[in-house]
Amino acid sequence: MRDAHRLEPASANPGGGTVLAAWERFVQGEDHIPGVRPLVAISWHRCREQYRVDPRLTEAPVAVAEPDHTPEHDVVFAELGFRAAAVAHEVGSLGGVVTVTDATGRILAEWGDQATLTKAGDCHLAPWFCWSECAAGTNGMGTALETHGPVSIRGAEHWCRAFHNWVCAGIAVRDVVTREPIAVLSICCWRSRLPESAGSRLANAATMTRCLMKRHARDNGAELVAAYTQARARSGAALAAVDTAGKVVIADDMASVLLGVPASTPAVDPTLRWNPGLPELIAAARYATGQAAHHPDWVGSTQVFTHLADEPTPIGIRPVFSSGRLIGHLVSFGASDGAQVSQAEEPAPPRTQPRRLVAMRDNRMVLLRLPEVSFAESRGNDVWLATDQGRLRAASLSLDKLDSELADVGFLRVHRRYVVNLSRIREIERGLKGELSLVMDDRTREMVPVSRRNAPAVRRALDI
Repeated sequence: MRDAHRLEPASANPGGGTVLAAWERFVQGEDHIPGVRPLVAISWHRCREQYRVDPRLTEAPVAVAEPDHTPEHDVVFAELGFRAAAVAHEVGSLGGVVTVTDATGRILAEWGDQATLTKAGDCHLAPWFCWSECAAGTNGMGTALETHGPVSIRGAEHWCRAFHNWVCAGIAVRDVVTREPIAVLSICCWRSRLPESAGSRLANAATMTRCLMKRHARDNGAELVAAYTQARARSGAALAAVDTAGKVVIADDMASVLLGVPASTPAVDPTLRWNPGLPELIAAARYATGQAAHHPDWVGSTQVFTHLADEPTPIGIRPVFSSGRLIGHLVSFGASDGAQVSQAEEPAPPRTQPRRLVAMRDNRMVLLRLPEVSFAESRGNDVWLATDQGRLRAASLSLDKLDSELADVGFLRVHRRYVVNLSRIREIERGLKGELSLVMDDRTREMVPVSRRNAPAVRRALDI
């Protein structure tokens, strides 16, 4: 297996050759582009079909999103700045520049060779300009935000032709609990190869930063357990402690049944939390995080569907702070005190719905219309799509991300391993103990299990 920390060597002529010819065909609407790396082909598809980025764009746009950084994120940026300055000392002498970018693709700072920095300014490769894929197409920073591990984008692999003279490598630093990107560290060169050490330099910087984040997450987990223990001694209500993303750190016996997690057992590694798989609870926790960040005395309540229950259960949410920092929430079941968290209040993140799904057959990219997909299944480290063309490996690395993208277009999470197309369900089979299985309308009439925790949502969706 190829070393994950190594980047493939860049072409001496980054703007020409087979990739440039493939890029020209793909921009004109052709889908069959042999000779293009799958990571790049998938990114091009996002740029053309989902983000609609103009390949004739000549410079990155100004970052317009308002900064939304937590104090923990500021610590990450400071640590990465320290690491970036050290990397820049080496790559600057080779004509390279180093950037630190936040999760929106906004460049926060850059260092390196002065002549290259001047050239970078021509295309707005500079602080306060946005290099996410949806803003600037395929590039080392934006594509790193969309994938895991180090990424290199070379010459004509960039979506925008004006950037074909650049060779860039980037790696995203992700939250050790939520796995969401926080920042990107990248190295860029003008019309030259990346330094041999680029991959290892980026990986080492990301690893050292994650070590710092793990220490913080471990400390926060211990503080949440302590707050839970104190609250548990004062109340007999079912109680759980969740982090700011809605993942469970610890729950008592009753709460564990409602949440579908182990009882009274913190994760061995406090950075690995339990995912309850309850969308309403996760949304409420994230909403509470936003409220408490601005109003420390805020206490809320709402109703959520829990496992093994057909009716919603009232919950109370009380933020937990440590040294003035919000670290999570105590969730008590059966409580209804505090400000009501209504669905109308919860801010819905903007989401671009895919017109087609991308799958891979060998090295070929397959574009699927949504009705062609019967269901998606997570198996090991891959997501597989059951389609009218047979089983195909999805380009998406995460079933959670696929579920989020398809939630509003007729797909539903029915099991921790399955997302189904509701329009492709032919029959519903009940087991002896009331468990449900879905018989799909594909050629083999495959059966998809429904977990007990997702059964109420399935019944609501199918009106049964």
